[in-house]
Amino acid sequence: MKNLRIYDTTLRDGVQGQGISFTVEDKLKIVKALDEFGVAYIEAGNPGSNPKDIEFFEKVKNIKLKNAKLIAFGSTRRANTTTEEDANVISLLNAGTEVVTIFGKSWDFQVIEILKTTLEENLKMIYDTVKFFKDKGKSVIFDAEHFFDGYKQNPEYALKTLEVALEAGADSVCLCDTKGGAFPMEVYEITKTVVDKFNTEVGIHCHNDNGMAVADSIMAVQAGAIQVQGTINGYGERCGNANLCTLIPNLQLLMGYKCVPDENLKQLTHLARFVSEIANVTYDERAPYVGKNAFSHKAGMHADAVNKNTYSYELIDPSLVGNSRTFLISEVAGRGTVLNAINEIDPTITKNSPETKLILDKLKEMEYLGYQYENAGGSLELLIRKVLGKYKPAFNLKEFKVIVNEPSVNSVNSSALIKVEVDSIEEIAAAEGDGPVHALDNAVRRVLERFYPQIKEMRLTDYKVRVLDSNSATAAKVRVIIESTDGKDSWSTIGVSTDIIEASWRALVDSIEYKLNKES
Repeated sequence: MKNLRIYDTTLRDGVQGQGISFTVEDKLKIVKALDEFGVAYIEAGNPGSNPKDIEFFEKVKNIKLKNAKLIAFGSTRRANTTTEEDANVISLLNAGTEVVTIFGKSWDFQVIEILKTTLEENLKMIYDTVKFFKDKGKSVIFDAEHFFDGYKQNPEYALKTLEVALEAGADSVCLCDTKGGAFPMEVYEITKTVVDKFNTEVGIHCHNDNGMAVADSIMAVQAGAIQVQGTINGYGERCGNANLCTLIPNLQLLMGYKCVPDENLKQLTHLARFVSEIANVTYDERAPYVGKNAFSHKAGMHADAVNKNTYSYELIDPSLVGNSRTFLISEVAGRGTVLNAINEIDPTITKNSPETKLILDKLKEMEYLGYQYENAGGSLELLIRKVLGKYKPAFNLKEFKVIVNEPSVNSVNSSALIKVEVDSIEEIAAAEGDGPVHALDNAVRRVLERFYPQIKEMRLTDYKVRVLDSNSATAAKVRVIIESTDGKDSWSTIGVSTDIIEASWRALVDSIEYKLNKES
């Protein structure tokens, strides 16, 4: 098994993605998580670019890393100056990392049109900066910026930039597809040319502007690159960088390369979600390997096959990357899929039991009305319990009224009055809230807590509304999904109606009923 060096640049390239900004404390948390995961390098920022990164490099010195080497990233010296006089170079030195990454131009167009200097001066800038850090005892990685574009336009000069960096003492060179427009076969051929020409460690750094970053990175590895750069969840400027959460399982589990310790690979899904949470970016549930949908099966024939042998529709065992398998319940689900949910409630029921068909028919009927149970497991369980006769309503609604007042006062613009019956006892309660659903939620809790004190443990964590038929205008049905938690478990419930308050009430009732039925 060939060892690869995983080089994470989430904290530098990743923060260039739209809407992503890490505090110093955020970056320190991510450094610890990446080190625990087992990457070889963590490129943590450009200390010459902003005060936040300067503060970070001071604080990170107090963290003892077990697996990774921390890297400070910066450019070659400016044209027509010395390294000692370049403030960014000195900031890079002051970061105090064992390893530095220096990026320099490998595309003649960039040198002439963007840097506005000569090709010869650019070579001197690369040589002088790399040698400066080598003389200071640093390990140096040279990032050849725009290498593939440069090679395709002027291969002699692109290769010369690598040659100069190595002559100055660079420990490795990394080929960068900075514009993200290279194709897999040309990446393979160009990388192989570099690997065959230079006796050094070669890396690959791909952007995803043409959607090929992961494929390009894999082709570079097959051509001999052993350092793979990318970001968690593919975060990065424009369309992002090569996604390490996709790359690592492909390389390690499907291709036989060693990226991180096998036992650490089980942390991958958690790591992806952890970074997403800190970045405050909506998690991509469709992401390969680490998304919730990666091992979700919906079609009846597919689910049935997976029940018989998971190899039929799954690349790997989801537990290898810390994920789990899910069978989605829908109108296209077969009996095998529905049976998985039924057996959670009654393990004696089989695929051919009449109850299975009854539940499947009821499921199709409800989905025709607009219900969708894929993301509403709480309501699905209640539906199954009702068909099986294992459901007892905790309360009966007599009536409710909701009043909306504008403008709001102190974030309160709605009030709700509700009457319920519990064991032949009628109770009335009223409450205010920030919106009609919030007021209704407060009122129903107030009236039921006398009978069911455990409701105090519950809280709503998310509320989603979708219009099912926009062509019907204000008469359109809406689907409401509510997510709830009691601090230990989380569940989702659904309601559908042409009235958004009614749909919300149905989802809210299911949420409470699910909690109470679970504990009965």
